[in-house]
Amino acid sequence: MFDRNYRQRLDADLARWEADGVLAPASAAQIRALLPPPAAGINIPVVVAIVGGLLIAAAFLAFVAAHWIEITRPLRFAILAAGIVVANGLGAWFARAARSVLADLCAGVGAIIFGAGIALVGQMYHLGGDFAGGMMLWSAGALVTAALTGSRGALAVALAAGCIWSGMRAWDAIEILHVPFLGLWLAAAALAWVWNSRVAAHLVALASLPWWISTAIAAASQPGPSVEPFFILAAGAALLSGGGLALAAAPSQRALCLGNVFATYGAFSLAAVAALDVITAADPLFGGHGAAGQPLWAIVCGLAGAALAVVAGAITRRPGAIFAAGAVALVLVTALGWTTNRTGEPWLVYALALGAMLCLVVSGMLDDSRPRIVAGWLGIAGVIAGITWAVKGSLLRRSAFLAAAGIATVVLATLLNRLLPRTDR
Repeated sequence: MFDRNYRQRLDADLARWEADGVLAPASAAQIRALLPPPAAGINIPVVVAIVGGLLIAAAFLAFVAAHWIEITRPLRFAILAAGIVVANGLGAWFARAARSVLADLCAGVGAIIFGAGIALVGQMYHLGGDFAGGMMLWSAGALVTAALTGSRGALAVALAAGCIWSGMRAWDAIEILHVPFLGLWLAAAALAWVWNSRVAAHLVALASLPWWISTAIAAASQPGPSVEPFFILAAGAALLSGGGLALAAAPSQRALCLGNVFATYGAFSLAAVAALDVITAADPLFGGHGAAGQPLWAIVCGLAGAALAVVAGAITRRPGAIFAAGAVALVLVTALGWTTNRTGEPWLVYALALGAMLCLVVSGMLDDSRPRIVAGWLGIAGVIAGITWAVKGSLLRRSAFLAAAGIATVVLATLLNRLLPRTDR
């Protein structure tokens, strides 16, 4: 429940409160006694042991590869099976010795050897050339390993193989969506929930991004009505951000851990999409036919993300989530704001993107969320850079737009300074 950084801040606060006389020494001792022991970190011997284990594994693989042709097929298969058994056996031994990091590493190495075994067995016995199917089998096996051992490394292997599998299927399939990946992703998210692990939550959130990117690329390459790929990316960012805020608003520490990570990745994704919208706003290679040209499922995902952010604001009664919902809505509109008319400067896209990133910064400040603040500022920088260095259009008009936007923002800041109470600014 307590990560290392929070535990260090809490210990420092307890010592300061005790020194200032705010907290009695007996009360501070009781609080420390109630806290769980700090999680073991990765020390220098563990790092050296990890490097040594990796070197031994690399030497073994190099030796086998050098004599691969000379080894008979049954012996090759036995070597691969033995590698999996030895890796997981060492992991079990390290787990019993309370060496969780080394046990996790062994489980991850075993998952990697399993994937290598799939590829080599297919090569030895001339199986079908369905490379994506092999990646799916590798991903499923690594996910089972993660579920049985609690290994974050095996979960990372499963999600990495799953992303490759999904990308290949999305590129080759007639349909845009590769729905089977969602089953793998939901299973990984369930593991992150059960483990209550921030590392697993980061892996799951990160794995969602390639799926949305490959889906957007596949949608843009489909024949038929033009689809705005950045709207699909915006829908994914909206769902990740709004869903994360809604999860974090639930009365559960597990939901809080998972939701905060999802909301962080969603915020940075919103900033990236806003900058991309501005950069490509006047490019005739991008753009569709407004909302009517976009997939219905993408529109539903985008609206669901905005609605979930509003729900999070209603549950927590904090305006930060409402401003986040505003940022989501503005980014979604920005992705469609310049799809029907491409003559002249895309002033509407510029204004909406700047407004979205300003809402994101305000949202982070109201909720005291540093990642959201950083994402908003990065988005503002990207949008301004996109406006300034756009390929087409008049640089003088763009400079006038930036000046007008700056003046309007300063006026808004002055009004807010007068209207809001000093404690709420």
